[in-house]
Amino acid sequence: MAKAKKTKRATQKKNARSASTKTRAKAELKHIPWSSIDLEDLNPLLQRQFVVGQNVMVARVLLKKGCVVPEHSHHNEQITYILDGALKFWIGGKEIVVKAGEVLAIPPHMPHKAEAVEDTVDLDIFNPPRADWINKTDQYLRGGK
Repeated sequence: MAKAKKTKRATQKKNARSASTKTRAKAELKHIPWSSIDLEDLNPLLQRQFVVGQNVMVARVLLKKGCVVPEHSHHNEQITYILDGALKFWIGGKEIVVKAGEVLAIPPHMPHKAEAVEDTVDLDIFNPPRADWINKTDQYLRGGK
């Protein structure tokens, strides 16, 4: 009897692995220059571009001085790398200024707000990809659009 249960469990695990492999899309190699991606105007002070992989998303975000990203949170882990300029974050009860060459790692579900203290270019990396950005349902960035 114990051998039959082990065999049944092994078969169930094999079937589960097989089903998840079939439903998972095959990853593909992408080489994409930023210059080939249209800039999306979210509001007069905010533009972005992004590339979506199988499990991760990278966004190039351009913020004019004074641009405010309202407080929000999401289930995605976020890494923000400032290429040029500086962003002030209000996060975890602190004010943190992240400058060019610096990185901020934001855990999932952590509320945060940001303001560009000068014209800024940042790279945001999300895992998993931001469905609200892909589907353009991110009203908090669109200034009521």
